Amino acid sequence: MNSPTDRTTDTSGHDGARSSLLGQPKAVYAVAFACVISFMGIGLVDPILPALKEQLDATESQVTLLFTSYLVVTAVAMLVTNAVSSRFGAKRTLVVGLAIIVVFAALAGSSGSIEGIVAFRAGWGLGNALFIATSLAAIVSSARGGFAGAIILYEAALGLGIAAGPLVGGTLGNISWRGPFYGVAVLMSIALVATVVLLPSTPRPDHTTPLSAPLRALRHRGLATMSVAALLYNWGFFTMLGYAPFPMALSITQLGWVFFAWGVLVAFFSVVGAPWLQRHLGTSVSLYVAFTLFAVDLALMAVDPTDQRLMVGCVVAAGIFIGINNTLMTQAVMTISPVERPVASAAYGFVRFIGGGLAPFAAGRLVAATSVHVPFAVAAVAVLAAALVLSTAHRALRDADAGLDEDGHPAGDPEEVAGEVADEFGGAPGAVDDVLRSR
Repeated sequence: MNSPTDRTTDTSGHDGARSSLLGQPKAVYAVAFACVISFMGIGLVDPILPALKEQLDATESQVTLLFTSYLVVTAVAMLVTNAVSSRFGAKRTLVVGLAIIVVFAALAGSSGSIEGIVAFRAGWGLGNALFIATSLAAIVSSARGGFAGAIILYEAALGLGIAAGPLVGGTLGNISWRGPFYGVAVLMSIALVATVVLLPSTPRPDHTTPLSAPLRALRHRGLATMSVAALLYNWGFFTMLGYAPFPMALSITQLGWVFFAWGVLVAFFSVVGAPWLQRHLGTSVSLYVAFTLFAVDLALMAVDPTDQRLMVGCVVAAGIFIGINNTLMTQAVMTISPVERPVASAAYGFVRFIGGGLAPFAAGRLVAATSVHVPFAVAAVAVLAAALVLSTAHRALRDADAGLDEDGHPAGDPEEVAGEVADEFGGAPGAVDDVLRSR
């Protein structure tokens, strides 16, 4: 077995992959393009949240339900996506997910009420869950350059999508609040046609996944502990992402640029910063530091959320901590869990997305009942609590650095684990495993 540092310092495969980025089959680029649009989906609506409130005569709590409906449906759907993809194969699941996104994004743009947009965002969440369960697997099955080459393509799509989402949302939102929704529908339609035409049929897994598998997996202490920590962390994350645009009182374009800068830092620290810290400090210390600094960042927001300079600086800086946390938490979960990685991914995603979905709506309700300071203070406490919960799994995190699961068994190929990235924005880590086994 490779040493812990080998998992993030083995760059020979990545060097070869980088040299072949321009020599991939068309099918790979089709799916990668769809990944970019999918990763844009979260930050795309951020710049238009205040405009939706004003133009549709809605409350802040109603507008934040765009995040709640999307993420809660995604969370629940995570429990069934592996069962679906293991029965129908990656391509069919991918195509159905893309089609659902196209339909519901267009319906959201055509809606005349905030209730309609919230409902259609829920349908969008279902499509996104199906898509993210299979997108990486589809790239791996078709990419040249092996697993490392596929991961590089996936990371490139992740970075581009995260950074571009708020900027595209701000640009289209200046035309109309409907613009970002129609934009996604058009771009995903192109990706859908390209995927259907260019992507060959992907092999079905050699066994099906029971519907009950993700919930049963949460009986494992390490996975359950990491999932609860992720729920609390996501409470802070999505309080910032879903509510910060309101007190900042910036224009659509200004919000687009702020969250573009945030997205650049998320992407950079997901792909570059997190592995560097892991090599030098280890997973546990890196996470403790990132959680603590993120809690401090949220506490600063709570001091005066109407101070534009303070909020802009804190929101942009949050990208550093979010990028680190997303990647290292995902890698650790995939390593310490003794169950199959697709099942671990589904269970973990279900719990943490629940926290992310409820936080923006709760923030709006807290402001209405108390003051604008309270939701950010609550978010800071939640992230500190996440660090405390995470500390109870310190031994499991230490073993994860040694490539062992919570039962002390080898966790698999270190290179595969090292390839896991920030799947809040689109990756379903376990989905790739069956494709790798079939090669």
